[in-house]
Amino acid sequence: MHKTFSLLIICTFLLFSCSENIKKENLYGKWSYLKVQNFNPPDSLGYAELQREKPAIIFSADSNLLIEWGGKRLSYGTFRMDGNMIRYTEMFDDGRKRSFPFLIRELKDNKLVFETMEQNPTRVTAVRD
Repeated sequence: MHKTFSLLIICTFLLFSCSENIKKENLYGKWSYLKVQNFNPPDSLGYAELQREKPAIIFSADSNLLIEWGGKRLSYGTFRMDGNMIRYTEMFDDGRKRSFPFLIRELKDNKLVFETMEQNPTRVTAVRD
């Protein structure tokens, strides 16, 4: 039991120590959603809804983050990078804030795949406009 636990700790450390450090400059711009997947329960938004609502996430050089849905602001706040994690602090109109991470699964050329770090994660695939 002790050996198994030690091995698990070592493997976890190696996994996280090998994670990619993504520079926030690589995220700047507007990313339009191509695919939105929920895993528990399994579900995805259809192509027609994505075309109609045109969701996007926008990263700016001043560390602001904006999420649009249906041509309107769905969420806004600030972000910082922590390895391959986007640390997002959402700001509400009444002054409240909440912070949560997004895990970047893939960032290549003009393709971004990220997911929420919740019990029921959502994965988003987006392309840079």
